[in-house]
Amino acid sequence: MSGHSKWSTIKRKKEKTDGARAKVFTKIGREIAVAVRDGGPDPAGNSKLKDVIAKAKSFNVPNDNIERIIKKAAGDTNADNYEEIIYEGYGPCGVAVVVEALTDNRNRTAGDVRHYFDKYGGNMGQTGSVMFMFTRQGVILVDSEDVDEEKLMETALEAGAEDFLTDDGVFDIRTNPHDVASVAEALTAAGYEIASAQAEYVPATYTRLEGDDIKNMGKMLEMFEDNDDVQAVWHNWENEDDYE
Repeated sequence: MSGHSKWSTIKRKKEKTDGARAKVFTKIGREIAVAVRDGGPDPAGNSKLKDVIAKAKSFNVPNDNIERIIKKAAGDTNADNYEEIIYEGYGPCGVAVVVEALTDNRNRTAGDVRHYFDKYGGNMGQTGSVMFMFTRQGVILVDSEDVDEEKLMETALEAGAEDFLTDDGVFDIRTNPHDVASVAEALTAAGYEIASAQAEYVPATYTRLEGDDIKNMGKMLEMFEDNDDVQAVWHNWENEDDYE
């Protein structure tokens, strides 16, 4: 994994999440609403909704909240206003960045995203400018503390996982992007605590930053994450842990 510490990054984001639960719940609620709009309120017949529910649970969204959001979304025409857009670009020193957004105003969101790139030494690219550096994969993280690696691996592979990695205190389970929810459910049923479960854009290589570029890249990511329209940001910055 090129020395990229996924676990410490997730833990830091979890800590931030605890202080901004309303924002996180709002973003996940929007994802659920769009998934319901596109495929209906039954996760058994809506794989997209099933995946978003798995993601919501990994962010500690209570089941009652999830059910309430689904019920509301089933009768909410506002979800029709949102469209899914992916922006691509480069951060400092050519760090590749993929931004996933759900927006009801394409011009506003594009302007914000372009501004964040420009402000911190990057630039927004055209479709396909960096996506070739990433593959879409299901990624499930399990804290390795007090976990039997062989048993976890066996359970994961039997549930349909495709790969099993270890990195700095976490087991990193890779799946087909459409199998995230089913594998996560199997692991949860077996008693494992899921730290994160979602489809991600995983980079093939990583870029290391030095000096002021670390600060600029960190600030750029914070701006993206604070934007209500941005659902997720993926990048190939290797030493993200160096940003405090």
